[in-house]
Amino acid sequence: MKRGFTTTILHSDLEQPIEHYAVHKPMHLAVAYGYPDARELARVFKGEAAGFVYGRQGNPTTAALEAKVTKMEDGIATACFSTGMAAIAAMFVALLRSGDHVVSSSFLFGNTNSLFGTFNTLGCEISLVDATDVANVKNALRPDTRLVFVETIANPRTQIADLARIGELCAERGVLYVVDNTMTSPYLFQPKKTHAGLVVNSLTKYIGGHGNALGGAVTDTGLYDWTRFPNIYDSYKTANATLWGILQIRKKGLRDVGSTLAAEVAHRLAVGAETLALRMERASDNALRLARFLAGHPKVTRVYYPGLPDHPQHRLAGELFKTYGALMSMELADGIDCFDFLNRLKLVISSSHLGDNRTLAIPIAHTIYWEMGAERRAEMGIADSLIRLSIGIEDFDDLVGDFRQALEHA
Repeated sequence: MKRGFTTTILHSDLEQPIEHYAVHKPMHLAVAYGYPDARELARVFKGEAAGFVYGRQGNPTTAALEAKVTKMEDGIATACFSTGMAAIAAMFVALLRSGDHVVSSSFLFGNTNSLFGTFNTLGCEISLVDATDVANVKNALRPDTRLVFVETIANPRTQIADLARIGELCAERGVLYVVDNTMTSPYLFQPKKTHAGLVVNSLTKYIGGHGNALGGAVTDTGLYDWTRFPNIYDSYKTANATLWGILQIRKKGLRDVGSTLAAEVAHRLAVGAETLALRMERASDNALRLARFLAGHPKVTRVYYPGLPDHPQHRLAGELFKTYGALMSMELADGIDCFDFLNRLKLVISSSHLGDNRTLAIPIAHTIYWEMGAERRAEMGIADSLIRLSIGIEDFDDLVGDFRQALEHA
């Protein structure tokens, strides 16, 4: 019988025997692994047998987390990394070569935008397009396009990519389709349903959920035919072809780059993941109710949230996602200083993080998007007064009361 989302995650570790009958996979802190048979060590090293050879390439605790994430995304394998940015960087390092072309959504997380600028200088050309319309992606494709990269809900303006149609286009053209699922989480959306070949998650955000651990993951959904990908090294073509991509990401990305997720952190993220569905339901409900309040307030000129009927992709979000998520942004009326407003909030925390149990707020143009410059911010529609809100699981009356009093005194 097929189990539900939360039941599956809660009992994931118990599918294999755990020492001393523990219900959680324990922390394995060893860096080195010794084998009584040297031939067995060689087989594990070559990937011919399951096992661990060196801590930089993973450990049993991280492997248990990878199994959880794989189940969340209905994939075939996952590689975990020290951060979400490390996951994206390692994936690009592993799969791309100088002269390759990438099509990406222009509505990107600031650090991802910065990383793609670096890859541009290294000889990988990245074309940024408005991915809310599949036609823009189609027009940007070239014979040397190796992959298409999009985020589910853009941070901070909440634009939603034309996920299903882009997936159909990539499947038709044989192009690898990569979806960053961080803003929705696997509970609200599984990119595999829109033909994604690889799925990226920042485990730091909603999956971990508690603001106490950094981590990232790349999951192979099993949909992409890696025999069509020209950049797979011959040494990784010995395994099952469906695993060529994730094997190369693990070897050339995780092993060579060294962005290893520590066992202690993996354990913390795995435990946090158990309550993902409960937290997302509560945070999403808070977000929808708060968005409606803010949209009707005279001192707020605009609210960007997919759950509002005036959002350009409101209908699309309803078709794709289980709920509308917990991320939104708002613009204050002219003359209201965004810093003074944020300082008046008593419950909401001014912080650069998101996906936390607590509600967080940050002035976007002056912080995480400052480095990209005014021209690029204008292209992305980021006003100087824009405030990003990551809604938490507080009692709603307390949350809306805090915004009400801060706006009254603005």
